[in-house]
Amino acid sequence: MQRKVLFWSLVTALGGFLFGFDTAVISGAEKAIQQLWNLSAVEHGFTISIALIGTVIGAIFGGIPSDRLGRRQTLRWIAVLYLASAVGAALAPAWVPFLVFRFLGGLGVGASSVTAPLYISEISPARSRGRLVGLFQFNIVFGILVAYLSNYLLANVGAHSWRLMLGVQAVPAIAFLLFLFRVPESPRWLLLHGRVEEGRDVLRLIEPETVDADVAAILTSQAHSAQQSGSLFDPQYRTPVLLAVAFAFFNQVSGINAIIYYAPRIFEMTGLGQGAALLSSAGIGLINFIFTLLGVNLIDRFGRRTLMLVGSVGLIATLGLVARAFCTQQFGGVLVPVLLFVYIAFFAFSQGAVIWVFISEIFPNAVRARGQALGSSTHWVMATVIAFTFPYFAERLGGGPTFTFFCAMMVLQLVFVLRFMPETKGTSLEQADRTLVIH
Repeated sequence: MQRKVLFWSLVTALGGFLFGFDTAVISGAEKAIQQLWNLSAVEHGFTISIALIGTVIGAIFGGIPSDRLGRRQTLRWIAVLYLASAVGAALAPAWVPFLVFRFLGGLGVGASSVTAPLYISEISPARSRGRLVGLFQFNIVFGILVAYLSNYLLANVGAHSWRLMLGVQAVPAIAFLLFLFRVPESPRWLLLHGRVEEGRDVLRLIEPETVDADVAAILTSQAHSAQQSGSLFDPQYRTPVLLAVAFAFFNQVSGINAIIYYAPRIFEMTGLGQGAALLSSAGIGLINFIFTLLGVNLIDRFGRRTLMLVGSVGLIATLGLVARAFCTQQFGGVLVPVLLFVYIAFFAFSQGAVIWVFISEIFPNAVRARGQALGSSTHWVMATVIAFTFPYFAERLGGGPTFTFFCAMMVLQLVFVLRFMPETKGTSLEQADRTLVIH
């Protein structure tokens, strides 16, 4: 039973690997693309953020196919989008086709951030849900690490090395699509759509001892939801809506995607050469990988809230020191890269490990896909804003004020965690429903 659930979760989490790879791979190609098509600063910012625009749209509407077609079928279409984007962007003959294919990849990332955590949360036993959903984030940072290492290894293979950087994503995309034919549909989606015996069969594979109690709890939760209006923004869902939006907002105003997308450029701002900057970016990917693994392994032991408290304090300290280094122009050789490595460690251990787990837990079955889409789309709207504006503000204001802003936002996040964030470890999805939703 445990092997089956772990296999299904790992396959679904491949969507996270492609998510992370697609997000980070552009950092190694962005300068070559700007020079190749002679892009202005605005055009360049649009080129980098076009995938994020697609991600926002994919996240906003990702809940619709998840509800109508099912989680599994939606994941298959996501795999197709990733494959088309990788091949198309690598072979793009001009700027506009390149934008189109990067946009398609963004749609895949956005829809994946809705459907993959949603699916894993719905097949996971309560005692291990944090670790299993955390596999999605673990695979995101693994994808980022592989993208950084791939970029470093391919940087000098020729004038069109950036095409290889983008094209290698086709290999995991094909693997993702093929493996998805070996996972079942979500039992909660099946029960929600009246396919009770099919849902019971899947639940029997997951928790054979409690299958009858689980079916009864899911159907009871569904009956409660059916008595209410189906709108996500009805008053009874106010608490999970506010929690999801706030959590996703703080995730991005930490500055994480500015650092992921523009790490080589940030390091060059401190005086590092191009080769050292690319290698330092790979170091960020490695630290992200190690501390996400640590967070995923501790999330069910210490809880979501504890990880967020520790992480918030660490983010405030590291961002404050980076801002000071830029304000004083005292970089001390590798001071800023080291501080950003520590920043990444705290982020990966807290926000990185927790976000997709927490958002997937706080909505009831009937609106979980829409709630996940709300949290995910908020996350990606903010990511787009940060990625699009960071080069402008870093150039006009400098690194000091920019990183000071990120630091101030993490102070607000600490207040949010202390005052408003509930603990959800060890509770079933239906128990969380009863706690956070007004019936």
